[in-house]
Amino acid sequence: MTTSSVDRAPAPDVPEESRWPGLATPPHSALRARVAAALFRRAVRPLDIRVTFPDGTVLGAGGPESPEMRILRPEAFFHRLGVDAKIGFGESYMAGDWEASDLAEVLTPFAERMATLVPPVLQKFRRIAERTQPPSEENTLEGARANIHRHYDLSNDLFGAFLDESMMYSSALFGPGDDLTTAQHRKIDSVLDYAGVRDGSEVLEIGTGWGELAIRAAARGAHVTSLTISEEQRALATERIAAAGFADRVDVKLCDYRESSGQYDAVVSVEMIEAVGASYWPAFYATIGQRLRPGGRFGLQAITMDHDRMLAASRAYTWIHKYIFPGGIIPSVRSIEEGVKANTRLKLAGMREFGQDYARTLRLWRERFLHRWADIAGFGFDDVFRRMWEFYLAYSEAGFRSGYLKVHQFGYEATGK
Repeated sequence: MTTSSVDRAPAPDVPEESRWPGLATPPHSALRARVAAALFRRAVRPLDIRVTFPDGTVLGAGGPESPEMRILRPEAFFHRLGVDAKIGFGESYMAGDWEASDLAEVLTPFAERMATLVPPVLQKFRRIAERTQPPSEENTLEGARANIHRHYDLSNDLFGAFLDESMMYSSALFGPGDDLTTAQHRKIDSVLDYAGVRDGSEVLEIGTGWGELAIRAAARGAHVTSLTISEEQRALATERIAAAGFADRVDVKLCDYRESSGQYDAVVSVEMIEAVGASYWPAFYATIGQRLRPGGRFGLQAITMDHDRMLAASRAYTWIHKYIFPGGIIPSVRSIEEGVKANTRLKLAGMREFGQDYARTLRLWRERFLHRWADIAGFGFDDVFRRMWEFYLAYSEAGFRSGYLKVHQFGYEATGK
């Protein structure tokens, strides 16, 4: 395919070099681009989508009503894909090389075949050549603070624009007729129930968010010590807790879980383990065991993936790492169960999975994000940021819709010391 003439289409907004270093100019590797084009054609052939090109070429097994991926600048797209597929696919969307009729609908068939998109014969070569997570993003005490700052300290106004009034940035748990806020409260109550939180409980929360779980625990009569390493989150969470009338029951500390102390009746943590890093999982689990009194309980919510996929992705450096969650890794159920067993004396007492609820949560966030974009842009974010976050939310939704990703809640009991 000739691409020189069709790649003159302008990006919706040319990425500024100072904000987006290197994004405006795609990398160049003729050989890798040709290989990427061949692999892409092979990968999309059976997918229930339509992939269209400026010269009229149509790929994919989808009919006229199927989700459409429109590649606007094939040359730039395939060069980005060829040089680093795990980063280039998302960067090409950020740069405007392609667009979609419905981004999550387009990405879901890719997610369903994530393990087989690259032929097995080539996967061993990919593992040799692919980038690994940089040492600078290791979750040491200093590194974890820097990683969290890059995402959670972007702007409280940004998160407030697309989250519901609960300000929960994790999967809701929907019941019949629930709106998002009701479903978020249902999720919180489920975690608190797993942890046995009741009147008089002393609770340690690892990962404050914007304070809603602590508020809901305090409303049960609990006293909560909540830990965060995000200054922005701590500031707003403290305000929200005071406004709810629970300043005397909740203490929000700017503190890493590894620097915590004391013992509690319950420990709770909602979707924080994904930011811990596999090297630090033993310390995370051991800390929980140390913080619980005999007979205490632990409520955990975690995004999960199949164990073999977790192992395959354990060292890879992806678009999500570069732009959204540096230093992160999603655990498997097996890794959680084995890690808790090896580092604590906790016993599994309950577990539930609700990944499709996360897909629904993410779609609601993305719809609100796009609807509120004029307000968000007023906080100083540009159009490249809009496409980046649209891709992140849709990419995540596709992962849960396809079953590639799941979300679990776990309830553990301390059996003694």
